[in-house]
Amino acid sequence: MPEKPLSIVVLVSGSGSNLQAIIDTLRDESVNAEIKAVISNKENALGLERARKAGIRDIFIDHTVFTDRLSFDQVMMHEIDKYGPDLIILAGFMRILSNEFVTHYSGKLINIHPSLLPNFKGLNTHQRALDAKHKKAGASVHFVTNELDGGPVIAQSEVAVIENDTAESLRLRVLEQEHFIYPEVTKWFAEQRIKLNDNVVYFDQQALEKPILLSKSNQV
Repeated sequence: MPEKPLSIVVLVSGSGSNLQAIIDTLRDESVNAEIKAVISNKENALGLERARKAGIRDIFIDHTVFTDRLSFDQVMMHEIDKYGPDLIILAGFMRILSNEFVTHYSGKLINIHPSLLPNFKGLNTHQRALDAKHKKAGASVHFVTNELDGGPVIAQSEVAVIENDTAESLRLRVLEQEHFIYPEVTKWFAEQRIKLNDNVVYFDQQALEKPILLSKSNQV
């Protein structure tokens, strides 16, 4: 019998373009993974519409009706756990998660951040890269820990910062790389190539000394 597909739940707050990239990749029958549900704290999030069009369960949980962050997270956890997920993917989920939530899903909660971590944690990453006159920008897929954008990095993709770049032009080029790198890392999870042990990323059972550098020309 084939192995049970990797069970995935995705959290979104906005357009869900990274979610769409992952949905498109998982249509390949060679990827043994299934998105069981997409959850959003925004009722009109385009990410929920993308889920519906793909035949994936879409769930709206309104964070504004909760008196505190933990209460909202506990309701999310209850919903997520119905699907027995092996992997929870943050795809533009614009809320800081409680320590309880992060601990509950330790080792199977990942995020993508639009910078070459540890550079430019937090917001406004592209303008900050330009202001710092960095020659490279990019995206990082990392495990989520209780340190904001501080979890162990699995993989990164670089883009060159070019003359006359604006924050928006740089954002669009980085986003293109996000749409490649996030599905690739998802496939690695489906292939059981990625593990987190004692806050160290293991790839093919080898501890990573530095993040895997990905581009469309060097898939691993």
